[in-house]
Amino acid sequence: MTRFILRAAIAALGLWLATEWLDGIAIDTPMTLLLAGVLLGIVNAVIKPIVILLTLPFTLITLGLFLMVVNAAMLGLVAALLPGMHIMGFWAAFFGALIVTVVSWAGWAAVGPRH
Repeated sequence: MTRFILRAAIAALGLWLATEWLDGIAIDTPMTLLLAGVLLGIVNAVIKPIVILLTLPFTLITLGLFLMVVNAAMLGLVAALLPGMHIMGFWAAFFGALIVTVVSWAGWAAVGPRH
């Protein structure tokens, strides 16, 4: 449970940076930001593996680059489910997912390996 909370906090940090750096992503309140981090963690744990399996041919053809489209779709799904989070278009979701991915990777690299 602690790792999930840490993962949600790192995702929330990435979402906050995305709202600061991109004009196409907006989150109304800090509570919405935290809920978005938790919901993104749930969506990535439950729905994303199914979507990756269904889009496996595209992922193989594009040598894995299609995973960024899947990440953008997961971010868009979170925005659709959560009132107070707004994403204006595909490219905002794409670059927002890129920022969240890089921040998550850096956050997990700083935390260390799983024990």
